[in-house]
This record gives sequence, structure tokens and C-alpha cells, in this order.
Amino acid sequence: MACANTSWSEENFSCSICLDVFNNPVTTACGHNFCRNCITKFWDEQVQYKCPVCNKLFNIRPDLQVNTFLSELAAQIRTTVQVKEQPCVEQAEVPCDVCTGTQQKAVKSCLMCFTSYCLTHLEPHQRVAGLKKHRLVEPMDRLEDRMCKKHDRLLELFCQTEQVCVCQFCTETDHKSHPVVPLKEEYEVKTAQLGKTETDVQQMIQERKQKIKEIKDTVELSNKEADREIAHGGQVFTALVGCVEKGRDDFNQTVQEKLKSTVKRAKDLIKVLEQEIEDLTDRSSEVKRLSHTEDHLHFLQTFRSMKDPPPTRDWTTVEVCPPSYVGTLWRSLDQLEETLNMEIKKLRDPELKVVQKYEVDVTLDPDTAHPTLILSEDGKQVHDGGVVKKLPDNTKRFTEYAFVLTRQSFSSGRFYFEVRVKDNTTWWLGVARESIERKCETVWTPETGYWTLSYNNEGLVFNDDPDVDLPLRAELQKVGVFVDYDEGLVSFYDVEARVRIYSATGCTFTEPLYPFLYDGDINSAPLIISPVNQTD
Repeated sequence: MACANTSWSEENFSCSICLDVFNNPVTTACGHNFCRNCITKFWDEQVQYKCPVCNKLFNIRPDLQVNTFLSELAAQIRTTVQVKEQPCVEQAEVPCDVCTGTQQKAVKSCLMCFTSYCLTHLEPHQRVAGLKKHRLVEPMDRLEDRMCKKHDRLLELFCQTEQVCVCQFCTETDHKSHPVVPLKEEYEVKTAQLGKTETDVQQMIQERKQKIKEIKDTVELSNKEADREIAHGGQVFTALVGCVEKGRDDFNQTVQEKLKSTVKRAKDLIKVLEQEIEDLTDRSSEVKRLSHTEDHLHFLQTFRSMKDPPPTRDWTTVEVCPPSYVGTLWRSLDQLEETLNMEIKKLRDPELKVVQKYEVDVTLDPDTAHPTLILSEDGKQVHDGGVVKKLPDNTKRFTEYAFVLTRQSFSSGRFYFEVRVKDNTTWWLGVARESIERKCETVWTPETGYWTLSYNNEGLVFNDDPDVDLPLRAELQKVGVFVDYDEGLVSFYDVEARVRIYSATGCTFTEPLYPFLYDGDINSAPLIISPVNQTD
């Protein structure tokens, strides 16, 4: 099919081989005209030299003569041919290698000629006996890349040993002993592999998308929790500041009242003293006037009638001391401390409720338990039986100390569990990293991989270097352990009293953490991993 409508003059001045307007036209002895390149290439592919139009045979290859008149007319026609609006070869289609003008779409490719042909230029391969033997395939681009560079043959096999495409001759030489299969067979294998790879990749993409969603959800949740925590913290600190301000005001009022009492007493004493001074001054004036009279009769009569001196107070023992403020400040601080402790105690109960939400279900791992330890069937209880059992040794088992870890470990996030310690007189509990020493003596500190709380007859201790001695809590029955792996936090709680015992902050976790128990008393009650009861 032509790409566009052609005029009568264009059809009559077109080469019968390329079907385009003549380019450098030549004439054969039989009078037919062709493009020089078209007829030359045509005869190069023939066994006999004949005219493509009338099939006249020539004994020798004709000497072609340029048709000057036809060449001039063809040049004029080429200048009048309109540019086609659409190319004949669409994108992703293989163009004909023979077309010299507007390229037509190739319908076949020849593996012997290494050339792709449109329907018109394919005609010799369908007519000429020698060309009919050529191998025609569906149109292929870059045919030279499909040929063996060594043997100039089609790459139609696949060497499974060296994972390369080979031709038939390669299997008889360099790849003689190698297993080879047709390209289609290997294509199907590799396609299946790619299909699986694509499935795996898509699954990985979905997993990562899900992880992104989880992270974003966590960030959103964290923002909401942070807003709630800031609001709650603001209320708490406002209440605490209110307590401090009230304590300050009460202290100031106490000091002012003491000062006011002292000032009042001083004013009252001064008023009495001033009155006595006034009375004594009057008496002094009267005595002074009488002492200056020389009339004996008047003096004696007046002296007899002179009033007795006004009564006065003995002021030698009277004094006004500055008010004493000794202990006033400390009594106020003691009262403030008591108030703050009450407020803090109220606040710690919600804190425990928050961490209890991160409860995890853990069970003790018998493969890690020291040979003297006895575990319950459900893996929730442990006590020291006092007898070393013969057990299979393994790298996980503790052999130096009566330790045991849980089956479960944690490498991120937050987790919380509770251990009943009632009636047990010697115990350790907390978390330990995976690489702790299990066969030899060691110290039990964060530096060696232990974050633990211990209790014995010497008291309650967070084990560190040095140890942190803690106030001994009466009737400690159940201990809660909370870990925030990402924040590097380990906290211990008195569950019954609903208060925090101790927090280790700024911890660095680089390995999985395992909940950890140690029962150091043969005659004591077992340590029990208990379910969380938030109504306690």
C-alpha cells in the first residue's frame, strides 16, 4: 500500500524496484529505467542478469547508461512531491532498509541479507529461486546484533554454562561440551524467573509502603501523644507551681504575722513607758517648785499634802526581742514537700497505667535455664530446686549463675511485663542483652549487658557500677519492668503501690533484649511472670 496518493506524472517517473521517483536513473538494453543503486543491488543478488520488468536475460552484466533526459524530469518531479503528513513507519515499527525515499514498514527481515524489506522490496525474495532459500523472519531491528560475530550465523541457542547466546557453529567449537537450549526455552525460564522476581519486588514494594504507612501512623500518633502529654504536663506543673506559690505565700504570711505581733508588743510597751515618763515629769516639776519656796509653813503644809509618787513598773527585766524565724522556712518546706509528694503520688498512678498498655506475653526459655532452676510447664514460674540436673549443654544455657531468659526478645519499640516477688527473699530481675556472658563469672551491670533490680537482706538495689541503693519498700509484692528500646529507658515499678521505683535513662541498646530472672533462695517462693491487671 502506498503511503499517500500519487499523481500520474509521479507514477510514470518511479523506479519499479523502489517505487519511488527515480534517483540517478539508468536505462537497460531492453529500454527499461531504474535507479542506479536499485538495479545494481538487484543484480548483485542474482545468479543471472535479467530485467526486473520484462525478465530479459543478458549474457553478461550490462553496462548501464545514465538517462539524462529522464534524470532531469525526475528531479523536477521530486521538487513538486508534497511532504507527507504522516510517516509510513510508526514508532516501534521496523522500517524497510531498501526504501530511499519515505521509508515503508518492513514486513519481513532476511537473516541471510541482514536486511528488512517492505512488501514491495520483498518481492524478489518471493520470486527469485536463489533468494527463496533465504531465511525470512518477522521484522527485526538491528539484525547485525542478532548474528554471531565469530561465525556470522544467527544467535538461536543459549549456553547455560556461560550464560550467553550462541549460534549452531558455536556448539561444535567453543561450547562443544556445554549444555545448550533454544533461545525460546531459556526465554521461558528467564521469563518465569523475572515473573517471580517481579512478584518478589512488588511484595517488597508493598511491604515498604506498609512500613512507610506504619511509620507515618506512628509519627501522627506520636504527635497526638506529645500534644496530650504537653497538655497534661502543663496541668501538672501548673498544679505544682500552685503548691509552691501557696507554700511561699503561707511562709510570707507566717513571717509577717510574727513581725506584726512583735511590733504590736513594742508599741504597747512604748505607750506605757511614755505615760510613766509623763507622770514622772509632772512629779519632778512639783518637787522642783516646792524645793524653791522659803515659806516654812507653806513648805511643810504643801509637803504634807503632796501626793504619793505614781506607781511605776520595774523595767529592768522588760525587753522586746526580735521575732525568731528559726525553723519557719524548714517547716514550710516540709509541708511543701509533703504536699508535693501527695501530688506526685497521684500522678504516678496514671504513669503506670500508660506503661502497662505495652504489656507483652513472655515465657521462660528452658534452654537458657541454669541446671538448678525448675520451670513450670507454662514457662511462667521459676524457683531454685537446689539440685544440679544433668541437662544437654548448649551455648544459650547459663552454667555459672541461676539465671534464665525468656524465649522472646525485643529489638525496638516498648514492652512491659510484671513479676510477682512476694515471699521471695533473694531475687534479680530486669532485661539483658543477647551477648551476655553465660558460662563464666561476670559483674551484672549495664556495661556488661544487664539492667536489673535486685533484692536481698541488704536492701533494694539497681545494679550498676557503683550500685544505686534504693529505699526499701514495705511489702514489695510485684515489680513491673518497662523498656523503651528506642529511647534507651528501663523503669521499675512497685505495682501494688503504683509508684516508680527507679529509672535508668540514656541507655544504649544495640542488640536484642531478653527479660531476665534470677532466683537466689532455695527455700523462697517462686518468681512468677504475672498477667497485668490495670485495676490493681
